[in-house]
Amino acid sequence: MPAGSRIGSLPACRCAPSNPSPHSTSTPVDSAIWNQRFAGDTYFYGTEPNAFVAACAPRIPPGPVLCLGEGEGRNAVYLATRGHAVTAVDQSAVGLAKAAQLADRRGTTLDTITADLTDFAILPGVWAAIVSTFVHLPPALRSAVHRRASAGLRPGGLIILEAYTPAQLAFATGGPKDPTLLMTLDGLRSDFAGLNLLVAQEIERDVLEGAGHTGRAAVVQVLARHP
Repeated sequence: MPAGSRIGSLPACRCAPSNPSPHSTSTPVDSAIWNQRFAGDTYFYGTEPNAFVAACAPRIPPGPVLCLGEGEGRNAVYLATRGHAVTAVDQSAVGLAKAAQLADRRGTTLDTITADLTDFAILPGVWAAIVSTFVHLPPALRSAVHRRASAGLRPGGLIILEAYTPAQLAFATGGPKDPTLLMTLDGLRSDFAGLNLLVAQEIERDVLEGAGHTGRAAVVQVLARHP
């Protein structure tokens, strides 16, 4: 693993819906399922950043970035190449090892922490941005993580989030099948109350990210700034 990378050890218990996204949760499973998903040479969601993350990246102020449910590291590595000190968190040690390898190939480094978001403590007032793409959690845990993320921002820091909405159930292009795991703009407005919403929209768009996200999709996008 390249210098500058680390894998910590915290309890990991992600949950998996039927036809799961590795960042979605529904019933307890061992993290081994995600390690198996990420075990191949290919990157399940590809190696390029999420399009919404890439569009928002120029607005991130200087400083450290935290990527939640980061899997194999495509967003984290991209943001590291833009000069940020990036910490990637995921319950899959295999995914994070591939993130470190991708960073090495791109000439950069990451900090990686193996942790379940149930247990992961987000340091308050530290982060220039916190990124969450398709991290689908049960409602109570989702709101708790979002509140921690809001508190984790330094003044002027950004939340960058994209997720599937309940309308995604009409598509077969990725994401959980349990509607309680899907997000709405109204719910996210509540979760991120106190932040200034710079982008807040539910849209349909083509999401083409490796084998995991494969076409037209219904998503919610939020870019929010700490006052």
